[in-house]
Amino acid sequence: MVRRPVAWVVAVVLLVEAFGVAALNWFLGIVVDRQDMSLAGLDPDMMSMSSKIGGVVFGAYFALCGLVALLVAVRNRAPAGLGRILLISAAVVHGLLAAFVWGLVGWTAFVFMVVVLGLIVLLLMTYDAPAAPAEPVDAAPDEGDGDGSPVGGAPVSPPPAPTTG
Repeated sequence: MVRRPVAWVVAVVLLVEAFGVAALNWFLGIVVDRQDMSLAGLDPDMMSMSSKIGGVVFGAYFALCGLVALLVAVRNRAPAGLGRILLISAAVVHGLLAAFVWGLVGWTAFVFMVVVLGLIVLLLMTYDAPAAPAEPVDAAPDEGDGDGSPVGGAPVSPPPAPTTG
């Protein structure tokens, strides 16, 4: 059985990213709360609370995706069902985030998002092997028409003799 280290790397990266996203949004919520700023008349307490809730939700989402990658690494099997859907959605989210951070944050954040996107796709593709091995191929090909009869149309064995009765 071949061990693939990409699942371990994806699990660690997603778990670290989960903590980072949650901590960053929590910090931004504290900053908004202490500045007591308002954006277009919105309540600062509501903005602070929504930033903290969003950080916890996205952190939990990335942690769950990291847990799926960790299970893939431990079991050494492809993700199935909800786990596969979570990893595909995480790849889509990282693609969208990469597009946004290119203009808002800079190219280093873009490179990080694209690398994580590539790791998730690599995880999904490397474990996408068939579950059962293929049938062994016969060493000597059968000479014939493909229906078990030799060239010329005669059957391999003669038909049974008719019985009287």
